[in-house]
Amino acid sequence: MEEKKKGFFSRLVEGLTKTRENIVSGMDSIFSGFSAIDDDFYEELEETLIMGDMGIQTTMAVIEDLKKNVKEQHIKDPEQCREALIASIRSKMDLGENAYEFEHRKSVVLVIGVNGVGKTTSIGKLADQLKAEGKKVVLAAADTFRAAAIDQLAEWANRAGVELIAQKEGSDPAAVIYDAISAAKSRNADVLICDTAGRLHNKKNLMEELKKINRIIDKEYPEAYRETLVVLDGTTGQNALVQARQFMEAADITGIILTKLDGTAKGGIAVAIQSELGIPVKYVGVGEKIDDLQKFNSEDFVKALFAKQPE
Repeated sequence: MEEKKKGFFSRLVEGLTKTRENIVSGMDSIFSGFSAIDDDFYEELEETLIMGDMGIQTTMAVIEDLKKNVKEQHIKDPEQCREALIASIRSKMDLGENAYEFEHRKSVVLVIGVNGVGKTTSIGKLADQLKAEGKKVVLAAADTFRAAAIDQLAEWANRAGVELIAQKEGSDPAAVIYDAISAAKSRNADVLICDTAGRLHNKKNLMEELKKINRIIDKEYPEAYRETLVVLDGTTGQNALVQARQFMEAADITGIILTKLDGTAKGGIAVAIQSELGIPVKYVGVGEKIDDLQKFNSEDFVKALFAKQPE
């Protein structure tokens, strides 16, 4: 397990290379280029963090924290600000104690996200992980709007070796969920993961659909622990934040799956999402392999983000 964790950390370090180049190289030149901690110093830092897609609001909060620490700890040398800055960024990414509670209870996990963000792939990878931990998993193909979504989920269910409950394209998503709950109960499944449609351009329909699905779950499986994860594409930066806000209007989001962190210069968005929305990033994806989705660890993320070289 340690070996696997180390392997993933290496991939995280590698995946965050572009973000690191975007943020850290700029910061290095600021820390070494300034002889005093003044307004210009803070302004340069601010600009660098915003360029890494940490967002204006989060950046301002981080800089305010830094100013407070500099004052309290009587820091005089800009180079000494590095650790204080890293600590401030880490503090914005607290997962909370019960982040993965759904894994230890009979639960229903709703997964939402727009097409193309890696939603179905993330469900397959999550199912594979849970099964590897000895959990009995059932998948529900409630994104009935696209035939491709059902086929893709069937392929992942096959790869992960879990059962899939599906109907034909165009079926009522709530009916699929109803069938899936019956199956999950009769199979004594630990986790039911539901794929849902993510048509944000038609938000009213999406909201109604999610409400209907939630009503079915409340009625048919009230004892189940509820988890609602929204999948966001890390490469879209601030747009991912906008999407998350919109989905928050449609559902009670409990966590984020942030995909495609490899190859983006916008990895700072992971910090912005948690800091601005108060929703934890619970999983991050750094590749296409089945084990390239892992639980988010703020310590590892910040270490990887500020690593001088791949470890």
